[in-house]
Amino acid sequence: MKISIKRVYEAPAEEDDTRILVDRLWPRGLTKEKAAVDTWLKEIAPSTEFRK
Repeated sequence: MKISIKRVYEAPAEEDDTRILVDRLWPRGLTKEKAAVDTWLKEIAPSTEFRK
C-alpha cells in the first residue's frame, strides 16, 4: 500500500485512489466537488490548540 501526502487544493491525479482529508476545518474557498475528497476525518486531525 502506498500513501501519499498532498495538498487538498491539488487536482486529483490519475494514479490517486482514495483521497482522505485530515483537518478540523474545511479548506477555505474549496467546494466539496472540486476537492474530490472521498472521506473527511476531522476527528483525528490535530486539536485547535495544537494547530496554533
